[in-house]
Amino acid sequence: MHVARCGESGPPLVLLHGWPQHWYAWRRVIKPFSERFQVICPDLRGLGWSETPADGYDKESLASDVLALLDSMGLSRVFLAGHDWGAHAGFLLCLREPERVERFVALNDIHPWIRVAPQDLLNGWRLAYQGLLAAPGLGAWVLRRNARLVLGLISAWSAQDVWSPAELNAFAEPLREPDRAHASAQYYRTFLLRELGPMLAGQYRKSRLEVPTLLLSGEDDGVIRPYQLRGFEPYAADMRLELLPGVGHFTPEEAPEAVVERCLEHFGVEADPR
Repeated sequence: MHVARCGESGPPLVLLHGWPQHWYAWRRVIKPFSERFQVICPDLRGLGWSETPADGYDKESLASDVLALLDSMGLSRVFLAGHDWGAHAGFLLCLREPERVERFVALNDIHPWIRVAPQDLLNGWRLAYQGLLAAPGLGAWVLRRNARLVLGLISAWSAQDVWSPAELNAFAEPLREPDRAHASAQYYRTFLLRELGPMLAGQYRKSRLEVPTLLLSGEDDGVIRPYQLRGFEPYAADMRLELLPGVGHFTPEEAPEAVVERCLEHFGVEADPR
């Protein structure tokens, strides 16, 4: 796993990115976090500069990767935040080994206790890209041949235009590599064929989240709608939901100051008085 690090003192804070990004997704919050934490930003398998194995793109395996990373770094307990697939892996990590996480912030992701809702009929189009990316051969081919797909998805999911062309290209270009394009297709193929069905059938409804958790999302997220974030109450001992108005799917980039403020508040750490 490729890991970006910043900060030499304080407790460890692990930040897990989502798709179609890598550690650079946290660039606008790393510095303020590093004033209070040792910030650790790994690239999830197949993304960024981490290795691209042929399989293992189920989200339980992503959680296992992070746990193995913590072991290799000698970290017995950390603060944790995750965005998109990184948040999903973070939920599973917290359910599996809650003693490893002090507190958790999940950004822009549906919790593991998702249920089908009538509104899904009106919002299913928002997830059409998943079928395209998951299609054998086609998904990886599109990513390799057409960077505009990634740029278009980032734009469609956002509520604010906050990226320079160089920043957008930093996320699109790595996915044009054949192995990384294949890995991205595997993320979604695995989810649609192996993970979504069991989740909807209640795979995690016998599990209870004991780690204090903040679910923070943009109210105008182009992928995740607010109604999909509710319904976790019977399964979480200490979890609350907050929606940021005027913010889309990429909260660490669209609203970095709010993300830092809410995370520090949830982690019980005072902001830098400077």
